Amino acid sequence: MRAKSPGEGQGATFVVSLPITVVNEEKLAPEKVPPRDHGSGEFAVAGKPLSGIRVLVVDDEPDARQLIRRVLEDCDAEVAVAGSAAEAMALLEGARPDILVSDIGMPDRDGYDLIRQVRGRLAAKALPAVALTAFARSEDRRRALLAGFQTHVAKPVDPAELVAVVASLVERTGGQP
Repeated sequence: MRAKSPGEGQGATFVVSLPITVVNEEKLAPEKVPPRDHGSGEFAVAGKPLSGIRVLVVDDEPDARQLIRRVLEDCDAEVAVAGSAAEAMALLEGARPDILVSDIGMPDRDGYDLIRQVRGRLAAKALPAVALTAFARSEDRRRALLAGFQTHVAKPVDPAELVAVVASLVERTGGQP
């Protein structure tokens, strides 16, 4: 960290340097993609709690979508991703997910619109769903639950919390783990 000031009463500038990790690997040339050890991934949890679970992740932000995908795949989940509510609805039938993990704040149709549309489909009425949002107030949580999500996870997402929430929700609703 660096700090400088032109003098008393004239403000200050602080520079903080943070290490960066590549999250969106698909933007890199193949020779620059770091090798991944799927057996002991960075976010892996003992026992691979999501083995065989099919997850549909919906987030309009590519980096956030890829981070969530990586976290879940490191725990042996099968992950399909969508960048919008419309794309998610198109994938819903073919992917046949065990759980939906969706961002709330998306352009055009947000996560609330998506979950209402999902709940309107007979085949998806009982699909467990996790709401992801930067809004973590109690009224935001209540709104997500009333819209049709079973639980609410605040952004930025803590990988261990996300894995625990997904595993617990699928187990509670009669899923595989």
